[in-house]
Amino acid sequence: MLFYPAAPRISRRADLSRRLAILGPVVAVGAAIVGGVLSAEPIGTRTPAPAPTGRLVVVELFTSQGCSSCRPANANLVRLATRPGVLALGFNITFRNQLGWKDTFAQDAFTRHQRAYQQGLGNDNVWTPQVVVDGRADVVGGRMAEIEALISQHRPFSGPTVRFGQALVGLAGGTVPARPADVWLVRYEPRPIAVPVARGENGGRTLPHAAVVRDLVRLGGWAAGMAVPWDTAFRRRPDPA
Repeated sequence: MLFYPAAPRISRRADLSRRLAILGPVVAVGAAIVGGVLSAEPIGTRTPAPAPTGRLVVVELFTSQGCSSCRPANANLVRLATRPGVLALGFNITFRNQLGWKDTFAQDAFTRHQRAYQQGLGNDNVWTPQVVVDGRADVVGGRMAEIEALISQHRPFSGPTVRFGQALVGLAGGTVPARPADVWLVRYEPRPIAVPVARGENGGRTLPHAAVVRDLVRLGGWAAGMAVPWDTAFRRRPDPA
């Protein structure tokens, strides 16, 4: 899930630390805050809770299988996805699908997610490969040294506790947002995936992918004083192949 300030949209150079990420993989559940402290645990079970994730650095890569310069960026995300203290997410966008190869993971929702960062970070346009770290700063995804520099600047702060049930998720405690926010659920693949590309800039190559995002779904809104759960019934759908 991602927490965005609700309308009006984020202004240019706004502090994107207000974005909250609660991350539900395809086969497991985890939790993190972009720029904050967060924990997650099942509701009504004796299953051990996942470790607190407030110290996690969230690294989002916007990539495309039709982008030749995305190969090193994908490789960087594969490396980061195995690093303790880093939560990596790979969003495959759609605006390069007309260049000879239709990305097998791309969704319009992911392109809209990147364009929200364009506005919030004050960029003139969107591009691939783009890496956003903790929702606060971005860099070209192939520049590992610059990604590492942003990771080193991680600034955690107090946030709510996230609790998951069979088909519900709720927030409790922590610092409430200064204004109403939207809660989004992200489902991603926890294992690397290799994809052969037949045409386009990467034709004939097999591309590595890490933490491939499968779903980005708005659950509802959250504001001060709210403690109600959100329905995550869509999670009961069969997982993609």
